[in-house]
Amino acid sequence: MHDLGDLKKVFPSFSDDLINEIETNAVRHSYKAGDIIMRTGQYINNTLLILKGQIKIYREGENGGEFLMYYLQPGQACAVSMICATKSQTSQIMAKVVEDVDLLMIPLTLMEKWMMEYRSWYEFVIFTYRTRFEEVLEVIDNIAFRAMDERLEFYLKRHADASGSKDLKLSHQEIATELNTSREVISRLLKKMEQRGMVKLHRNHMQLLT
Repeated sequence: MHDLGDLKKVFPSFSDDLINEIETNAVRHSYKAGDIIMRTGQYINNTLLILKGQIKIYREGENGGEFLMYYLQPGQACAVSMICATKSQTSQIMAKVVEDVDLLMIPLTLMEKWMMEYRSWYEFVIFTYRTRFEEVLEVIDNIAFRAMDERLEFYLKRHADASGSKDLKLSHQEIATELNTSREVISRLLKKMEQRGMVKLHRNHMQLLT
């Protein structure tokens, strides 16, 4: 488990009393890139606090296509797990580790108790709900009102922001799956973006130039 100082750095808004509670009761887990840590239809009894790494939250279609919702970074929590845990519902999303992750699992009973006892936890939960809702609205707007070339540009910039790097280790097929289109369409659009000086394509990765 992280010590108090480390937890305070990752979650600076948490009160000292709340951090002590987390230290005492939370369970720490580590996962490798590529691990699926939450599946559609799974019952959720804990909420997740991210200490290190990155997790992709997405919906999976019947045909295997993916609908990217948002990324989880250190200092953040999964809003969907909070909602499902509170209502004892099954998950409607998938969670996949993008970069090796350390996380804390908070049991449902404690999550509800802390909402009443710790103002800093209450505010963190409300902020998490609002932030994720705004992110999902942005994704919906992007799908509903933008052409595929604009959606691709939005996707690449969002991925760069989430990873903190403009060097994107993404395959054309991976992008196509997440944008629910074909690899050929993505390859053609990326080539156009390269011609316009927006990206530099390499064999196994690409560099965002804008």
